[in-house]
Amino acid sequence: MRAETEAVVDEIKQAISLLRRHLDWDQAIARLDELNAASEDPTLWDDPTQAQKLMRERQHLDDSINGVRQLEADLNDNLELIELGDAEGDTDVVSEAETALKALRTDVQRRQIASLLSGEADGNDAYLEINAGAGGTESQDWANMLFRMYTRWAEQHGHKVEVLEIHDGEEAGIKSATLKIRGDNAYGWLKTESGVHRLVRISPYDSQARRHTSFASAWVYPVIDDSIEVDIAESDCRIDTYRASGAGGQHVNTTDSAVRITHQPTGIVVQCQSERSQHKNRASAWSMLKARLYELELQKREEKANAEASSKTSIGWGHQIRSYVLQPYQLVKDLRTGVESTSPQDVLNGDLDGFMEATLAQRAFGGQAEEIADVE
Repeated sequence: MRAETEAVVDEIKQAISLLRRHLDWDQAIARLDELNAASEDPTLWDDPTQAQKLMRERQHLDDSINGVRQLEADLNDNLELIELGDAEGDTDVVSEAETALKALRTDVQRRQIASLLSGEADGNDAYLEINAGAGGTESQDWANMLFRMYTRWAEQHGHKVEVLEIHDGEEAGIKSATLKIRGDNAYGWLKTESGVHRLVRISPYDSQARRHTSFASAWVYPVIDDSIEVDIAESDCRIDTYRASGAGGQHVNTTDSAVRITHQPTGIVVQCQSERSQHKNRASAWSMLKARLYELELQKREEKANAEASSKTSIGWGHQIRSYVLQPYQLVKDLRTGVESTSPQDVLNGDLDGFMEATLAQRAFGGQAEEIADVE
């Protein structure tokens, strides 16, 4: 076996060992057996909330354990192929197995990153807010492009997307939107996307075809369940109702069904217009406010931890995190990790995993401490 291939095999073995250790392998196997037995209990669904929580934990453990077993099986299969190819002098078989091992290394590295999603809310669903920056139609169109990008990313990962609120722009695009993204580890992956996103392109709205720079922001916070208590004094909140906007049939714009809640101590504002019932929109808005306040507490903890670790940089609201250049060249660059893509269209179609993985790894292991230069 060539030295390069041996190094790849060593990396894979080490990563698998770390995955087993992270899972606490023997305990994970025992816990999965418990959950499998519990899932067969006919009284399980007497408490739907608890049942869903149990089934989600079961699915997560099952995926994790089977994922490690599959990695081990693939590693052993390819090592056997190399041994067989060497014995028979079949270089094609050896080459094919070595290529498969490199792909396996990439897969195991990605699973390692995914195993870092162990924060108390990482496994939860997520709220995603998108807001256009200053700049009118240009920024509103850019906000709509981000809306589409994150929707595509969610759909590609099997997540469900619900639009809770959307405000259309005057001429094109959107002023703001709030999405609820449901899926395993939705918040854990998306939390790295909070910040300001910058677009550089030849404007389709400029008759002189000049280059424009637009800004829009994304804000991600976790959906929380009843097991997490967040105390909110109603006296601290202002509740406004207004007529919903956008598509929705005759009911829209005829009654004040949309609800906006402003938490005065923090200035946090949430709004919901997805339901025809003001009562339902109010309940959704309260849930969103609780989630925002909970996320604010998580952010404070992270900033405190980052202050104690100089190798980690705090990423907060109002900080530009990524630039997307469509003209005069093609480049997307993350300003926290330095990760780049020369295929902006793929990124705008939802190919965000590379950026998310790099940022998660940076948060977990430290890394880029120097300021990264933005693109022109």
